[in-house]
Amino acid sequence: MKQIKINQLPETGMPHNARIRKRVLLEKGEVRGITDYSRAVFPPGEKAGSQLHNDMAEIFTCESGCGEMRINDVGYVFSTGTTILVEPGEVHEIINSGPTDLVVIYFGVETRAG
Repeated sequence: MKQIKINQLPETGMPHNARIRKRVLLEKGEVRGITDYSRAVFPPGEKAGSQLHNDMAEIFTCESGCGEMRINDVGYVFSTGTTILVEPGEVHEIINSGPTDLVVIYFGVETRAG
């Protein structure tokens, strides 16, 4: 058993954009198949630039705020309570297009040995 208190975790910048702050709840290797489990805060106007992963799926849930999730150049509304599954090989980015912080909980799941 492991208990995690999010407010006691260190806050770091995202590799795609240091202005987006994240706290890693679980790191790769702590749970087999999960690459990480994190919570990120996107200030208004910030985005995590386009990326893709051939060896994992990612699941994103909007905890609060409003923005856009772009998958393969198609935009989808990403707002409170919405969960989006990004399949391996899909190009994706998250954009905070709203006036307040966009708070996102996400995790990756390996789809093949890496």
